[in-house]
Amino acid sequence: MSVGDLRELFGKANEEKSGDQLAGLAAGSETERVKSKRRLADVPLAQILQLPLIDPDEDDVSRLIAESFDEKAFLPVKSMTVGELREYVLDDGTSEADLKALKWGITPEMAAAAAKIMGNKDLILAAAKIRNVTRCRNTMGEPGVLGIRLQPNHPADDVVGILLSTFEGLLYGCGDAVIGVNPASDSADTVGTILSAINRLIQNYGIPTQSCCLAHITTQLSALERGAPVDLLFQSIAGTEAANRSFGVTLAMLREGRERVLEHHRTRAADWKGSNVMYFETGQGSALSAEAHHGVDQLTLEARAYGVARAFDPFLVNSVVGFIGPEYLYDERQIIRAGLEDHFIGKLLGLPMGCDVCYTNHAAADQNSTDNLLVLLTAAGCNYFMGVPCSDDVMLHYQSTSYHDALAMRRLFKLRPAPEFLSWLQSSGIYRDEEPALLDGPARRQLMQGLESSLENLP
Repeated sequence: MSVGDLRELFGKANEEKSGDQLAGLAAGSETERVKSKRRLADVPLAQILQLPLIDPDEDDVSRLIAESFDEKAFLPVKSMTVGELREYVLDDGTSEADLKALKWGITPEMAAAAAKIMGNKDLILAAAKIRNVTRCRNTMGEPGVLGIRLQPNHPADDVVGILLSTFEGLLYGCGDAVIGVNPASDSADTVGTILSAINRLIQNYGIPTQSCCLAHITTQLSALERGAPVDLLFQSIAGTEAANRSFGVTLAMLREGRERVLEHHRTRAADWKGSNVMYFETGQGSALSAEAHHGVDQLTLEARAYGVARAFDPFLVNSVVGFIGPEYLYDERQIIRAGLEDHFIGKLLGLPMGCDVCYTNHAAADQNSTDNLLVLLTAAGCNYFMGVPCSDDVMLHYQSTSYHDALAMRRLFKLRPAPEFLSWLQSSGIYRDEEPALLDGPARRQLMQGLESSLENLP
């Protein structure tokens, strides 16, 4: 089998995706798809290792994947085919420790191949076995924990509006994963203002959580140079060098940025629980939309993006599963499938996976679609979801999950916030035991005082 043959097989064995159809990579019929899956199941993992789908001489992501591969960790599965890897992952006798030991012993392409021949239930069962725990200002990913990124975006970057949305989310117990703002303006001054305001709120209330302003990495580092408090360094990433270049980022920039933030943390008086300081977002279709896919299907390229992410020991990784649009994931069925695939592959590659369960308004999806994937991913052990006011992002103009949705998943599956964050919720009176409390008059006034203090003397 040649590289071209393997690349074609990967594309045709994928579940139906409008992006693969757009790229001319998809199977022409369901019969062809099933035949391709059966052929892929018989491909040895060693052959996938020997035939990189994108030439390492032409692509730094391929080189990173090759350089980080651990031959010793590969030994337990070295003689297996793709189908046998699927059986191994799903076997009741395969423990979480066994799967976590594979982190550097399988390539993203191997993980993608296994996902292609798994059903949705398989993806849920396998991912639920794995908990990848990370630490920054609190601890995320432990069993029994469901985190929420509080996402208080504002179309004009109005800091008062951002803080009011943040305060509302905190009252629902959201914000343990991160208080993360997508700025409307990608400027260092705006980023610095937003980060300083959120940090002031965190300090006034003594909240054990981290903040982030999701501007370009260079903008965040420029704000850092000007004195902004950077907890997590964000960047969107993809599965090829050319796609990352379209984002204006290189692997060298990510390495430098991580080191600068770690150095920054060493100089700040904060109760750091660990050194996971990166926050990455990904999404199936990003490389195709940048015309940088090299003839490789979008699921496999998404897995390669996780190959990038794991090299930087991130605190959070987020598949923004329906954000790019119906050109890449057409409807509810495709969005659900992609979300389950991304979550499983990321977990198998050792990442702390969250998901923005979302869709754009021109996709064949609605809030029921969101509810369906939200429940399935919670069952699969997803680390965190988004908490957006009323689930409607007024800056990015897409539909996601709300504070109420997050609370519903915690109640339905008997999950709790991150441990340090839960202790704060209880001590502040927002939670009683592991549930939101009805605040009495004095408690409400005390909480409002902290908000009022945070709003004083804002620019």
